[in-house]
Amino acid sequence: MTDIFVLNEAQLRGCVTLNLAAVEVVEDAFRALASGKVVMPPILSMDLPAVHGEVDVKTAWIPGFDGFAIKVSPGFFDNPKIGLPSLNGLMILFSARTGLVEALLLDNGYLTDVRTAAAGAVAARHLAPATVTTAGVLGGGVQARLQIEAAHLVRPFNRVLVWARRDDAAAACAADISARLGIEAVTATAEAVVRESQLVITTTPAREPILKTDWLHPGMHITAMGSDQAGKCEIDPAAIDRADLYVCDRLSQAAMLGELRAARAAGVLVGSDPPELGAVVAGNAPGRRHASDITICDLTGTGAQDTAIATFALRAARAAGAGTVIQS
Repeated sequence: MTDIFVLNEAQLRGCVTLNLAAVEVVEDAFRALASGKVVMPPILSMDLPAVHGEVDVKTAWIPGFDGFAIKVSPGFFDNPKIGLPSLNGLMILFSARTGLVEALLLDNGYLTDVRTAAAGAVAARHLAPATVTTAGVLGGGVQARLQIEAAHLVRPFNRVLVWARRDDAAAACAADISARLGIEAVTATAEAVVRESQLVITTTPAREPILKTDWLHPGMHITAMGSDQAGKCEIDPAAIDRADLYVCDRLSQAAMLGELRAARAAGVLVGSDPPELGAVVAGNAPGRRHASDITICDLTGTGAQDTAIATFALRAARAAGAGTVIQS
């Protein structure tokens, strides 16, 4: 008989928050990826156009971590029409030593939200300018809010510009950011967001570029995290060509799912192997070299991040005495 912790979303929200500790554990996962010792298979991804949905399955085994997670993440985007959330899912955490199930984390995508935002903070920490006064976000959803919150942990700024396709969504997002961080947050055009910000985050499911090359300026950093399926594209490929440094979270994934896929299709970075974020974190590849550099980080989401946040969540839950224990 073995104990299995079962935690629901409310319990996980009570013991896991987006803070520097969460950023550090995700950063450790990126550092481990650079070692070449992480076992991380390709994403199992299903596109389900008949029901306007998609399902991703991600996992990774990381040396030194107590467990490894397998995450199932469905997104069914017509659900709001019938009063249901678009995103849900769960993580199963196994012992890295024995393979036995240790926890069922019924998070409905919450832990994915946290680890995705934490990855954005890692990118900002290693690639953004040392001083950021204005940050901008393209998108008005949950991740837009969390990415700004995470970036603020590592590059504190005092002003945020928000653009979304719907004006009301942008206004609501700006109001939430202002209330959460206690700083100025206002809506702006997409062009103004990019031109006036030193740090820009794109968080949309766009299939045509929403960030134009002409808007780039010296000394800025862009984290693009919306492109995680073939066909998605937020950044003009010419912008990637103009950047002084392009970095991705996993080269093999970015070439299939991320901005790199669209860039190569347009003739940019063909035949080259850009550095991965883990290599920059580990000091094996250079990050920002000059204050005037334009840098871009392409985040597609990795199984290593899921294992990192799942093991972190279980430790936090045990410390808090949260969850229900069942026996198998």
